[in-house]
Amino acid sequence: MEELVNLDNFYLTARQHAKDPHNMGALDKFNGHAKITGPCGDTMAFWIDVQNGKIEKLSFITDGCDPSLACGSITTCLAEGKTVEKAKAITQKSILDALGGLPEDHEHCALLAANSLKAACENFEKKVPAKTDSTKNKTCETCGDSSCSAAHQKEDESLEEYADRRKLQTRLCRIQHKIVVLSGKGGVGKSTVAVNLATALMLEGLRVGILDVDIHGPSIPTMLGLEHETLQGTAGGLLPVELGNMKIMSIGFLLKNPDDAIIWRGPMKMGVIKQFLTDVEWGDLDYLIVDAPPGTGDEPLSLCQLIQPLDGAIIVTTPQRVAAVDVRKSISFCRQVHVPVIGIIENMSGFVCPKCGEITQILPAGGGRKTAVDMKVPFLGAIPMDPAIAQSGDDGRAFIHHNASSPTAKLMQDIINKIRALYKTKN
Repeated sequence: MEELVNLDNFYLTARQHAKDPHNMGALDKFNGHAKITGPCGDTMAFWIDVQNGKIEKLSFITDGCDPSLACGSITTCLAEGKTVEKAKAITQKSILDALGGLPEDHEHCALLAANSLKAACENFEKKVPAKTDSTKNKTCETCGDSSCSAAHQKEDESLEEYADRRKLQTRLCRIQHKIVVLSGKGGVGKSTVAVNLATALMLEGLRVGILDVDIHGPSIPTMLGLEHETLQGTAGGLLPVELGNMKIMSIGFLLKNPDDAIIWRGPMKMGVIKQFLTDVEWGDLDYLIVDAPPGTGDEPLSLCQLIQPLDGAIIVTTPQRVAAVDVRKSISFCRQVHVPVIGIIENMSGFVCPKCGEITQILPAGGGRKTAVDMKVPFLGAIPMDPAIAQSGDDGRAFIHHNASSPTAKLMQDIINKIRALYKTKN
């Protein structure tokens, strides 16, 4: 958006919200409230009225400057009609993006608005506790499900192996849906699909985890702007890195230097994959999205054997025949290890011109769709090659969040809606 030349150095949207703030003033009826004073001395307060799980009304006040007014105003617009969890996930970056930016020395106003809204949401949650989830904190000792595979020790396993299996099952039982993203070969955009699927689910207010087990090419931290994050441990295990309402685990968080190469043989790779599932405190999740290494080797096989039950696999390909041949192998792999195929996504299906928006076919089109028909699996849709997707990944920003109004993001959302529809009736 073009910047207006004036003393305030505001973008147009920010100036409009500062001049005519939305939802300003205390609510008469509310069930969540918080007031925070930032390091700059500005104070901001939010009131929220939550009905049937969604923020029906909200308002704010601030004694700060015009940027504080703009940030409070746009934040109410972003949060209205959202679930409490989704409102809590609104970040400083979300607010700045919605405003079109602020002068650097006023960006802290957006952080104050995000923190104040989150505190109001947490105040609501303390007053109105969530409905008790009968699966929360469930363990093998309290479960009572005699049909579970972890309920009995197998004849050929030791007590130590049995204890490890029960510990793994305790973690997995608290995750409602588990989806693995596969590809027959590397470089087809598998991680891009995993990141944007997980982000879209989080933006719906769902609790989401991403497990990056591409041991030799962990790209999830870079694509989410988390390259410099490190892991913390507790007595119960490793804590995943959190971004909004999303939990992320990757081998990339364990590297001292991102340029370091991981030169491991099979058993070591299998061990770290098992550790990521068994020793990480995932907690209660609606979805765990697993970004698997390409191919049909040890790592995907271990994943499918360890994560049981696995809801299914999404297979990503590019349009040309050489990639589609490898997709067939991935489908055969899934059938042999008894993992349902949710569907095929054809990525890089044409090039989107950044100037006119026209899609030009560069690679031979239709390989993913034809493979889906031939192998009798669903075709979820095609995503064009959009320069903005690559730029978003390099910038550490989920494309579907920060480019939500673009035609490519809408195509991506249509695909995600198909996947989500499979499980809405089961939730």
